[in-house]
Amino acid sequence: MEAPTRSGTALKALALILVVAAVGYPFLGVIGTSFASQEDIVRSNGLVLVPDHPSLEAYRTIFTGGVVLRGLLVSVAVTTLGTVCSLLATIGMAFGLSRPGVTGSRFLLMTALFTMLFNPGIIPNFLLVNGLGLYDTYASLVLPTMVSAFNLVVLRSFFMGLPQELFDSARVDGAGDFRILVRIVLPLSKAVLAVISLFYAVTYWNAFFNAMLYLDDADKWPLPMVLRTFVLQGRGMESVASGESPAPLQAAQMAVLVVAVIPILLVYPFLQRYFTKGVLTGAVKG
Repeated sequence: MEAPTRSGTALKALALILVVAAVGYPFLGVIGTSFASQEDIVRSNGLVLVPDHPSLEAYRTIFTGGVVLRGLLVSVAVTTLGTVCSLLATIGMAFGLSRPGVTGSRFLLMTALFTMLFNPGIIPNFLLVNGLGLYDTYASLVLPTMVSAFNLVVLRSFFMGLPQELFDSARVDGAGDFRILVRIVLPLSKAVLAVISLFYAVTYWNAFFNAMLYLDDADKWPLPMVLRTFVLQGRGMESVASGESPAPLQAAQMAVLVVAVIPILLVYPFLQRYFTKGVLTGAVKG
């Protein structure tokens, strides 16, 4: 391989700077606006990077009513429980489908792959959820999307790539399938499990469409649904809009957005070291 030239390195650095600026500028604007006063917002035409009069009134306002805090707790609970359930179901299915000689494994795999190509649609999904008695329950946010066919295929491919000698030696020592899975397979699968956990967690955290379809009680809304109601529709912020609260309306809306984004950003650094290895699972053979 040739050594990179100065011009090539400079172009790469310039491209990286442009990408970071394109991503970071609006994000910093959202954070800055959430701390800004009405005077700062008017002077900056609605987008404040560094407020001259920083204030926490917007955050006090959104947490005082209890709607945002309740939505945050619901999202944390649904994301945690959903991710754990999805991981357990995906690990079990992937390990079973990866073992040779399992009866019906090919049919089950084709059934899972079929769901990647054909979606039943909104109305059949709603009728199924309603028919199972899951309407207006938190289970409707987890069970319909508990297993992702893509994650199942990725995890199955990883399990199939593990050396067969490990399984043979474990069986010689008297280990069963469950002990092999817990003691051998899972410790070797930390990278791919971290990535799949992240995929599931982000999916559950950002999902608002299922909440909009299946949850009728506003007290059960997760944070993305609260975010949609507050920021896009402006509902639930009547006290801010009427001037009863000292926080500007736009600052309160941006504060809700920050609260919705920050938790996922805090998770990424802990999984970053696994991300590259996990994403490349199955891309290189040999």
